[in-house]
This record gives sequence, C-alpha cells and structure tokens, in this order.
Amino acid sequence: MIHSKLPGVGTTIFTTMSQLANEYNAINLGQGFPDFAMDEALVEGVSKAMRDGMNQYTHMFGHPLLRKNIAAKVHTLYNYELHPDEHITITPGATYGIYTALTSILQPGDEVIVLEPAYDSYIPNIVINGATPVCIRMEPPNYAIPIQAIQAALNTKTKAIIINSPHNPTGSIVQEADWLAIQEILEPFPQVHIISDEVYEHLIFDGYAHQSVLKFPELAKKSFVVFSFGKTYHCTGWKLGYCIAPSHLMKEFKKVHQFNAFCCDTPKQVALADYILQTEPYTELGKDMQKRRDYLAKGLAGLPWTPISSHGSYFQCFSVGSAMSDKLFAEKLVKEAGVASIPVSAFYNKGDDFGIIRLCFAKKVETLDAAIERLVHWSRKTS
Repeated sequence: MIHSKLPGVGTTIFTTMSQLANEYNAINLGQGFPDFAMDEALVEGVSKAMRDGMNQYTHMFGHPLLRKNIAAKVHTLYNYELHPDEHITITPGATYGIYTALTSILQPGDEVIVLEPAYDSYIPNIVINGATPVCIRMEPPNYAIPIQAIQAALNTKTKAIIINSPHNPTGSIVQEADWLAIQEILEPFPQVHIISDEVYEHLIFDGYAHQSVLKFPELAKKSFVVFSFGKTYHCTGWKLGYCIAPSHLMKEFKKVHQFNAFCCDTPKQVALADYILQTEPYTELGKDMQKRRDYLAKGLAGLPWTPISSHGSYFQCFSVGSAMSDKLFAEKLVKEAGVASIPVSAFYNKGDDFGIIRLCFAKKVETLDAAIERLVHWSRKTS
C-alpha cells in the first residue's frame, strides 16, 4: 500500500477539457500553447547542432554559451548583473524550475503564500515538500496584489511567497508599486523568499513594461526567478527554461537539480545560445500577441460576456454571467458550441467560482475565426 504524498490530486481540469475537446471535435482554446509554427531558423539551429555532433551531456548547469548570453540579455533588459556560472541554471521547463526552487528551501512545517487564482503546480509543489500553502485571493475583475492580506498572513513560519506576472490565468500584471510594497512588508521577515514566475515576461501588452523582480535589488537578493524559452519562442513542447537566483540560493537549487534532471537537452541549448542574440523575436512578441488578444475580443464583442482586462500572457478571461457553475458552463461550451475553455475556479484551491472562463488566444487567425464563428452561432441559438 502506498501512502500518497498528494492524496487530493486527481485528473486535472486541463486533461478533462482536452479529452472533452477531442470527444466533441472542439477547438481547444483551453490549454496554453500556440498552434502555429516556431521560427524555422531555430528549428534549423537544432538540426545543425545535432549534425555537428552536439548530442551528449552538456554542463549540468546548462550550456556555457547559453548561460553567458542569458546574462547579457538580463543585464540589457533589467540592469541586473549575473555571473553565468553562479546565478543561472537551465531547466527542463519552468514548472520544474519552480518545483526545484521550492524543494531547495522548504522544510516540513514551513508556509508558502500563494495568490489565487494560481497556476496549478504551485500547491502540489508545496505540499509534496511537507509545507503548507497559505492561499490568498485576488479579487476580480482587476486581480490586484492584495498587499494588506499578504502582510496579515506573514509570520515566522512563512518561508516563501509565489508571485506570477504576467499572470496565468488572468493576464494581470505586477506594477512597480506592488514590488515596492512587497519589499516593505517583507522587511521584518528576512527568512521569506520570493519565487517569481516570469514565464510570460515578453508577452505584455498595452504599452506596459515587464516589472521583473530583478529590477529591485533588495528583493532580487532573496528571489528565485523562473523563465521559459517555450513561451517566448513558441516551442512549449521543448520544455526548456531557466532559473536565476543569487549564488547562495542557486547553490541549493543546483543540489536538487544535480540529482533530478542533471542537465537538459544539448542541441536545443546550442541552438538557443545563438538564437537568443536576436532581439526582435522577443521584443516584437508582445505586439503580435496583443493583436491576437484584440482579434478574439472583437470577434466575441456581441456575446453577453464581459471581458476582463488582460495586459499579458496567452489568456483572456470572460465573465460569462451564467447561473450554472463555471465548470458546468465550460463543459456545456465544449459539447454544444464546440469550443474548449478552462473554468477559472480550477485555479483556486477551494474551487472559488466567480462565473469566469479562460480562453487562450495564442492561436492562428484561422483557429480564432473558427472559434469565434462557433461561439457566436451558439450564443445566438441559445439566447
């Protein structure tokens, strides 16, 4: 008999909705991945690396040239000095980076503050390490950082707080004032670390600049910052990202990483080391995704749904004003309209339901057109 470390975990809503999408031949706007091709130059870069024999283990912390070029990029973007050997580890995906960061610092009995709605891996990562998630709710429609509630939750058991910006699932963003307020309330609690999930750093809209925690030196000293190549370069299936942390934290991170993944895919890292020198793929990314967000919103403007401001990420949330639960509404949408979404209640530990669904707009125009047509037709038929 196995005593489960995650007894409350079953089939995720993402798996459920994807299965329903397949069963009903629905357009899947539920899961967050693009359905368009990545840059052929990056594909060729990987192929070349393989042909050149770069197929064996690379350095445990990541390909040296890739880490060097990441350090240069971070300095340019956030004016933050990094040592490629001491402060950066390439990871098999950002979710792995978050898990490894938490595993590096947590002991049984510790507490971690989680802002909900939250990416679904956070709480299982905390629980499997014997710690306790302390969930604090961000309120729709703005999903602002609840500084007073965070301050009230801080105590001697608090070991970390997870901040995600741009935010999945809502598309809200952390502003400079939020980080400064967090810095102030953490001052009496030097044991508290920050896990900053910044996988959508370049998917930011409406003229806003991404406020990385790396821009705030006092907070950066106590932070693990997690990034994603998959989200930036339309290759989520590569499962490659990286973590940045000060040397004393990265030392512990590397201990866990060494006996888990050890190292990541070599040819992809070789290709990325060269490709990352091109700035346009990430500096223009937000503009492209904003166009897709606006295209979807315009197409659905006639529906009796209220869009919730999304200033970043792959996602647009809508308040659907339904009398039924958001989960039942999402299931109805798959079966009757042929479009898969995700109910936002799935991002709350206790299933808080505000009647909101999440749609992914990181899709081809043809995919968005087809989804819009189905949703508009269904809405007219059922109104």
